[in-house]
Amino acid sequence: MKQNTFFKFTASALLSASIGLAHAGAVDSLKKFNNDSDGISGSFSQTVKGKKKTQTTSGTFQILRPGLFKWEYTKPYKQTIVGDGKTIWLYDVDLAQVTKSAQNQTIGDSPAAILSNKSALDSSYTLKEDGTSNGISYVLATPKKNNAGYQYIRIGFKGDNLAAMQLKDSFGNETTISFSGLNTKPNLSRSVFKFTPPKGVDVVSH
Repeated sequence: MKQNTFFKFTASALLSASIGLAHAGAVDSLKKFNNDSDGISGSFSQTVKGKKKTQTTSGTFQILRPGLFKWEYTKPYKQTIVGDGKTIWLYDVDLAQVTKSAQNQTIGDSPAAILSNKSALDSSYTLKEDGTSNGISYVLATPKKNNAGYQYIRIGFKGDNLAAMQLKDSFGNETTISFSGLNTKPNLSRSVFKFTPPKGVDVVSH
């Protein structure tokens, strides 16, 4: 369940914002964010609502474009997800298990791709303005491919900051992510996104 939460979320992942909303639309803000931001870091709270269960998690994330991300869940369980450009590593502390998979196959058109790849948005999604709620202006991103796995992704901005993402996957699960403490100019090194499985854990390849 936890692994699926990331891959259907994100990574996680993973993914966009900026403007004076009174003078420009949320789509313009999203495109400006993609053009201007080479790195992103901050905190998140994520709620996944399924047909039978609702689960809320929180933690921190770091992204260095293109293609690098680190997503760390701290509550209610500890889990680390790292994309190093070639491989996605998912380390579940409670299970003492690491799952590895090819990044280009796992990410696809997911939110993690949006956040870690500047070109993913325009190439894979159709964008349109989607109204304002609670001071947050939203972009509706609809996948161009029928097999993307998502019915839609909504990306919200408040002021100059990425504020929220809302997603609905093909199974009807709804994910809501709130961002805080966003830094669009973090001083990140590529070494941050290198992952070595801890000694004594099981490593499973997908």
